Amino acid sequence: MAFSDPGTGRIIEQGEGLVRITLAEDCKAGDILGYSSGWKRALATVGTAIQGRLVAGEDGDNGDVITAYRRAVIGGYSGGTAGSAVYVAEGTDYGKITETKPTTSGDCDTITGYMASATVAILEPGSRNDSTA
Repeated sequence: MAFSDPGTGRIIEQGEGLVRITLAEDCKAGDILGYSSGWKRALATVGTAIQGRLVAGEDGDNGDVITAYRRAVIGGYSGGTAGSAVYVAEGTDYGKITETKPTTSGDCDTITGYMASATVAILEPGSRNDSTA
């Protein structure tokens, strides 16, 4: 079974480094967020790349003030491989993670965290130096 980030229904099992932020677009709990003219969902794709910095602790709409975390344990994924690195996703998967390292020149390929099991990820966006493919 291939890795899947459902985008909704993720479970925040634990969060550390709590901050309150104002969103510049809608998000779901567990989304990876970055800053680009406001807090938005991260994306690895060159041209629209937003490096991950925080994990959304709750759903929110543009303009809402939400809880976010610098480090979080998130459940609700499927098909993950324990121990594998995860990255911010490419394409149109804003805020999602993937086990597939982005390889297009200029894409963000910073490790965002690791899979603890097939369904749980330990995420620490912003804990490593930004890197691109």
